[in-house]
Parts: sequence; structure tokens; C-alpha cells
Amino acid sequence: MSTRSVEHVISGERRSTDGPAIEITDPATGGVIAVVHAAGTAELEETVAAATQAHESWSQMSLSKRSAVLFAFRHLVSTRRAELAELISAEHGKTLDDAQGEITRGLENIDFACGIGQHLQGSYADQVSTGVDVYAYREALGVVAGITPFNFPVMVPLWMAPIAIAAGNAFILKPSERDPSASLLLADLWAEAGLPAGVFSVLHGGPDLVNGILDHPGIAAVSFVGSTPIAKHVYQRASANGKRVQALGGAKNHAVIMPDADITEAADHLVAAGFGSAGQRCMAISAVVTVGTAEETAPLVKAIAERGRSVVVGPYTDARSEMGPVITPQAAERIRSIVATAESEGAEIVLDGRDLTVPGYEGGNFIGPTLVDNVPVTSTAYTEEIFGPVLVVLRAADLDEALEIVNANPYGNGAAIFTSSGGAARRFQREVQSGMVGINVPIPVPAGSFSFGGRKDSLFGDTHIYGREGLNFYTRAKAITSRWPSSAARPAASLAFPSENQS
Repeated sequence: MSTRSVEHVISGERRSTDGPAIEITDPATGGVIAVVHAAGTAELEETVAAATQAHESWSQMSLSKRSAVLFAFRHLVSTRRAELAELISAEHGKTLDDAQGEITRGLENIDFACGIGQHLQGSYADQVSTGVDVYAYREALGVVAGITPFNFPVMVPLWMAPIAIAAGNAFILKPSERDPSASLLLADLWAEAGLPAGVFSVLHGGPDLVNGILDHPGIAAVSFVGSTPIAKHVYQRASANGKRVQALGGAKNHAVIMPDADITEAADHLVAAGFGSAGQRCMAISAVVTVGTAEETAPLVKAIAERGRSVVVGPYTDARSEMGPVITPQAAERIRSIVATAESEGAEIVLDGRDLTVPGYEGGNFIGPTLVDNVPVTSTAYTEEIFGPVLVVLRAADLDEALEIVNANPYGNGAAIFTSSGGAARRFQREVQSGMVGINVPIPVPAGSFSFGGRKDSLFGDTHIYGREGLNFYTRAKAITSRWPSSAARPAASLAFPSENQS
């Protein structure tokens, strides 16, 4: 039986290459399900050339026609969501419900992009000086690229491409080589919606292709979502080449649980936020900071463990599964190693999923829900992003200490507080050093009309992704000062610096 080949999309056409082969495996079985041959320099050059040409005509198309394409694309994504979810789950391993949720959040970003006619409205100032008017608007950058992670193969590309394209850019997507097939269906849906060939392209590959994108003079901007070391590399290399860059890195998202919180509700949300998608979310809660004495916080730890034990782990093809495998055997082994190190450092393993085996799927990358209590702030289990179904519990005497713990962490993506006190919540939201904050909400991902991004080592660059900040990232401002004097009243030129006070 031949292995399915995953193609590239260049100038509107699907293409194969003779580049190095990258195997795509099913995380639930460990078996190879497809192969993609990496794009090389020739393919990148051809793609950028086609995108440059496509941008010239696309950017001149009226906003109403661009909006029509966006509305058509949104309809197609919505109607084909079951097919998209199947592609996501087959290569990522997440459940179908989880994949459907990812698509729903992606649709919010298309919704925002559909309003491009309103978002790109400029400003006008009449008669700033006698007979002189000033107006400003925003223009597309040209060819832009997105480098996206394995954990959200549809949602993250939809954080980028719809807004970039609606604004008049041509977009090149470099998806993760772990689960690339959904990107091809997105390309098909863009074409079916009426997007001209070359405006949306897909290239697959590894580090060589990424560096080629970062170095290419024909690419004006790069958006990236992934780990902090790679985000830092992307930001430094692309910036050195004169590109705009927004690079979103890793996270260690905290949930602070106050003594007055509803323990049952908090535990339920923490299990969902920590173990959903096997913890492979950049906004997953991975650190729980309990506030109070050991006696006060013990019921919460017990409740998390009890709820965690009930989570059904298995392949996405089993409708009973609530959580799937992690992406690779290497990821699973790293998670086991970090938990073992925490245990050797004195932490207590309250719930241990390291040796979980799913019958019939012994070759899969399964890790069960894991809860580690009394973790010191110096432990690797706390200082590093685990990116797996592991919750670590730290203790704080009061909100002051809890804020100190959260703010001392090098990451600043998201943080949440569970409390019934408005005063505690307000203080937390004002003092916590995170880009996104939840109040009794464990995963505070902003709606599509806002923007997503963190602080510190979770974000490199000045702008957050999607929403208004995303639109500003993919466009640049232009201001025009104009005068149309009549021949009878043509003003004399002056060597003095012009000002609005001049008549």
C-alpha cells in the first residue's frame, strides 16, 4: 500500500517536490500515514514571485470584492468543518470535539476580516491650512508569511491569513510538518471562494525553509507561533533582514485559586484547561497557585485528582475519548523525564499518567493526566513549558505571594484567578504581568475582534496577533497633504517651514 503524499500549493496549483522526505505519523498508533517532500530554494523563489504578481492585482481590487471572497471563504470553512476536523484529528491526535472547537475560534477571525471595508476606513481633516486638506489610510505590505505550529493547524493560520489577505496582501503559509494536510484543504477553500491564484500559497518544510522565508527579500513580514527559542530566532533573524515580525513564543500559564473560590468549579475548569488537547495548547493552564494554608488548599488538590482520574484517554476515533495522545514519542519521553525530575526534587506525584497504555494502541504517544503537588519554583517542571497533560501545584500564603510567583516567571502569556472577591480580581488583573487575563475563566483567549499576545518571553515584536493589532501589522499608514489652488489665487511659496497656521 503506497503512502499518501502531501503536496504544496504554488500559484494556485498543487505540486510535489523531490526534496527531503518528512514522515507524518498518527500519534495514536505511531504508524506513518503520509509523507511530504520539503520545498527548497527553487520552490520558495517561484512562490514569492507568483505571490508578488498576485498581490499587485489583488491589492487593487475593491474592498467590496475582497469582502465577498472573505464571506464566501467563511461559508466554505463552516460547511466543510467536519472534513477539516477529521484532517486535524488524524494527524494531531486531538478529539473531534476539540478540533471542531479550534475551527469555531478560527471562524471568529474570518468574521473580523469580513468587515475589512470598515476596518480600513481612513481619516480626513478638512482645511488644516487655507485650501489644504490632510487624509490618511493604510496600505497592504505586499507578500507576507505565516509560520504556524502543530497544535492548531487550522486556527492559527486563520489568525493570520484572512486579515492579511483582506487587507490586500498575498500570504504564504508554512504549516507544521507534523500535521500539514488541513492547510491544503484551506487552500482549496480559498480558491473555491474566488481568491486569485498566488494570493494564498502553502509550502512545507523544516528549518531550512523557515530560514529561507526569514531571509527572502521579497517577503515583507513574518508571523510566527511556536516555542520561545524558535520565536526568538525568528524575530532576530527576520528583523535583521528588515522585516516586520510578530513572533509568539511559549508559555507557563498560571491559575491562582483564592480561598473563597468555588472548589468544585475551579477543579473542573483546571482539569479541562490543563488536560484538554493533552496540554498541547499555548494557553493551557500548567501551573496552579493555591492560596492559603495546607488545610485550606488540600480539598482543591484532591478534587483535581479525582476529576483527572475520570478523564477518558484514547484515539480520536473512539467517541468516548476526552483526551488524545501527545504529538511525538520524543514529546512523550520529555514529559516523563520532567515529571521524574520533579519527583526526585521532592515534589509529590498525586496523579501519575506516565505509564498509561491504551489497549490496542500500545504504539501511541499516550500520557495520562498528571498532577504534581508542592513543586518548588526552581523545579524544571515549573521553569520550563512542558506542553503535555501535566498540572503542577505551587503554594502561596496570600495574594501578594501568588502575584510574586506569577510575575517572576519568564513567561507572560496568560494568567487566571478564581475568586468570589471583586477586589482580589481587580487587583490581580491590574498587577499581573501577562498579556491575557482570565477572571474565573481558565483560558482567556480573546474574541476575534480583540488581539492575542503575551509579554516577556511569550512575545517578540511589538504587536499582538489578529484583531485590530493584526490588521495594523499587515498594513502601513500613508498620510497625504493636498492643495488644489485655483490659478487666480495661487499662493506664493515660502522658504519657512510650513505649518497649519499659514494662511
